Amino acid sequence: MSIEKVRKHFETLGIADKILEFDTSSATVELAAMVLGCEPKHIAKTMGFLVGDKAILICTAGDAKVDNHKFKEKFHTKLKMIPFDEIENYVGHKAGGVCPFAINDGVNVYLDVSLKRFKIVYPAAGSDNSAVRFTIDELEKYSNAIEWIDVCKNWE
Repeated sequence: MSIEKVRKHFETLGIADKILEFDTSSATVELAAMVLGCEPKHIAKTMGFLVGDKAILICTAGDAKVDNHKFKEKFHTKLKMIPFDEIENYVGHKAGGVCPFAINDGVNVYLDVSLKRFKIVYPAAGSDNSAVRFTIDELEKYSNAIEWIDVCKNWE
């Protein structure tokens, strides 16, 4: 289970106690917000894309949508999501639990500026019933993000 990979990774960082596990699913933004008791926009959703044959992850606010034009400007290729049934092979986590922690080697992580308006966000922790409560600074630090980018639309 990839939550165990995240837990092991977090243990080496001394933050394993930050993982929250639930009895119900948190696989979607709406479900995660419901189980956490927060607004959907505070969920840091992590999505996988292919840039050529290389996988990347982009964390965005729960109310943001990736904009095709902005994505193409940034990555010089058409937006192409990693297929649902292939995400685990590319990234190391199954759909519903994709997160920027304890991922496969060579997968770059980017954080979208839509997250910067919050003090606290909740990314998944490797399973479809987990999350982590992080400040923006903690998310940036523990995700090992390459950079902040602006590839989303439809957020406040």
